[in-house]
Amino acid sequence: METLTTPYDPAPNAEFLAALQARAEADGRECVVGALIADSSGRLFIQRRAPTVDLFPACWDLPGGHVEPGESLPDALRREIREETGWELLRIRAVVRVFDWNAGQPGQGAAKREFDFLVDVAGDLGHPVIERDRFTESRWIGPEDLPVVMEGRGREDVSIYESVRRALSLVKIPAVRSSPGRSAPPDRAHGC
Repeated sequence: METLTTPYDPAPNAEFLAALQARAEADGRECVVGALIADSSGRLFIQRRAPTVDLFPACWDLPGGHVEPGESLPDALRREIREETGWELLRIRAVVRVFDWNAGQPGQGAAKREFDFLVDVAGDLGHPVIERDRFTESRWIGPEDLPVVMEGRGREDVSIYESVRRALSLVKIPAVRSSPGRSAPPDRAHGC
């Protein structure tokens, strides 16, 4: 797995993101997006994949998924956040990490390029609407909880861990606000 260096862009613009996507496609890579959603306490939202899913069963992961044909990176991010949490994308704060990986068996899987974004969302952060057939639980984690991200993953499978670690270092400033009249998320996991 190769990690690509991407310049830190605190507010990536449409042209920059389109260029990243075009480069991935020119390299023969399918695009994947990941949302690093922070709360006002600087914690990040993760969810555990169901043990029955094909990719990364029973592992902690970010909301996100594949970019559909004709879809831009921001549009895919917006759709995936809505589908997997019920929240709405407000703003892309940063491109945290871009990396390549292959789905499936070595030499047989599809070549992917993942774009992980630090984002602001709107919605009731205390009550995500989780896709119950794909995820079993969700939780908010801070720096002290970082080892949780590795549960169920092999020693070499550090991609999501690295994205979360980098994002946690960026969320020292106030981030997401919940909808008016909604409370901040509690400090416990949400079972599905």
